[in-house]
Parts: sequence; structure tokens; C-alpha cells
Amino acid sequence: MKHNKAIFLYLGLITFILFLSCGTSKKKGSSAGFVPVFNGENWDGWHLKLKNNDQEMAKQVFAIEDGMVHVFKNMPDSLNLNTGENATHGMFYTNKKYSKFIFKFEYKWGTKIYNNFDQFQYDAGMYYHVTDDKIWPVGIEYQVRYDHTQNKNHTGDFWAPKGTKLQWYANENGTFELPQNGGKPQVFKKGEQAVLANAPYNGLNGKWNQCEVIVMGNQYAIHKLNGKVVNMATDLSISEGIIGLQSETAEIYYRNIQIKEFDEIIPMEEFLK
Repeated sequence: MKHNKAIFLYLGLITFILFLSCGTSKKKGSSAGFVPVFNGENWDGWHLKLKNNDQEMAKQVFAIEDGMVHVFKNMPDSLNLNTGENATHGMFYTNKKYSKFIFKFEYKWGTKIYNNFDQFQYDAGMYYHVTDDKIWPVGIEYQVRYDHTQNKNHTGDFWAPKGTKLQWYANENGTFELPQNGGKPQVFKKGEQAVLANAPYNGLNGKWNQCEVIVMGNQYAIHKLNGKVVNMATDLSISEGIIGLQSETAEIYYRNIQIKEFDEIIPMEEFLK
């Protein structure tokens, strides 16, 4: 009888420890609530588009390989290089619209170069709140870019095309700074809004970059890179839209594309702690 009681006590203790462990894991786990947007096998839930509207070529530009998207895998190196044609500029877009979410993906650069590489070096990106899926779209861009000529990171820049507005914050050097760290509201201008000066990044070292885009309707957007807040804007002129990832000037790999949606606005301060 004493032996059985000891066994029951032991099993109860193990169950309690497992319960605490699971609770801690759910609380601290960064993957809680996220679901894959790209299944790694086919384009279910997505559509492809190139500047030249060639659907067969789009399937060559956006190749699925080992659960990843390998952009320009099946294309010859230096196609249209510095010619101004840029025919293979493109996006793979979600079919679904999103408004309040955290979108995560990872990328790394390959070796092949294309299109207007002379102007923008290693350039791609992620667009959200897209209201027109033309190339290039109306929406807001989380820039993915590396300038090898200056060893300078541009991943996390905002790119605000014509028809899009947002309130951005910067220091006297013209790069992003959180308001609590001295960042001042800037007069809106379309185009590039530069990322935090000391943002952590991987250029051409073969390592992956972790990107995170936190968007709450039209209230604010936060750009993170490798775990650090590197850019932020408020008062967006668009509140929802589809999401897309680019083919532009260089071979690039995308993986672990996932999203977490919210029913209500989460205060910005929760993500800036």
C-alpha cells in the first residue's frame, strides 16, 4: 500500500512539473499563435506576378526548393542586368487581406544578380497593406536590401510609394530613432525612411536574417531585424491589404514565412519593451 502511494505521489509530481513546463513554454515561446502562410510545397493561398505579366516566367523566377522560396533559382545569372528592362521584377502575394498581425520571415542572399543592380545593389523586400498588386504595388514596404559598395544595411527601411503616407521618427542624422530615445516626427516624404543606424544584419556571409513586421491596422507599424526594433511609423494611410515578397535585383532565399493575427489593437508599448 505504501509502495502504491509513493508511485501515485511520484506520478503526481511529474504531472505537476510537466504542467508548469508547458505553461512556461506557452508564455515565453515566441512561436505561440503563429501559423505558416507558405506551406513549402506549392502556391496554395498565393499568386505570382511579374512586371512583364508572364505567368510561365513567374514560375521560373519563384522556385520552391526544400520548403523555401528560392528566387531566381531557374534563371540565368545577370539577366537584364543594368539594361533598364527589369522584366523579372515581381512579387508573390497572399490572396488574403490582413490588418492586425505580426508577420515573420527569414532571408539570405545568393550570388546571382539581375535587373537594375547597379542602382540598388542586393535589393528585395516585403510589402504589406497592399491595395493594388501591380508591379510595383500600392502599399508599405519593409525594405530588404544590402549595399555591398558601402557595407551598409537597408533592411528594415520603410519605403512609402506614391499614394501612401505614414508618420516617421528620426534623429538629426536622418535615421530612425524611437521617440523615447529622441526621435522627432518628420515631415512626410515618399520614398525611403532609413533604418536604425546600428541595426544588426547579415550581408553576404551566407547567414539568415530574421525579419518581423508588427502592424496594427492604420495605427502603427514596427519593423524588427534579428530581434531588434529598427524602424517604426504611426498614422498609416492604409489599414489593410494583401502581403507580398519580392524578386528584384538579386538571388534571394525566403523561409519560415508565418503570421499571427489579432482581433484587437495591441498597444504599441507592448512591443517596444
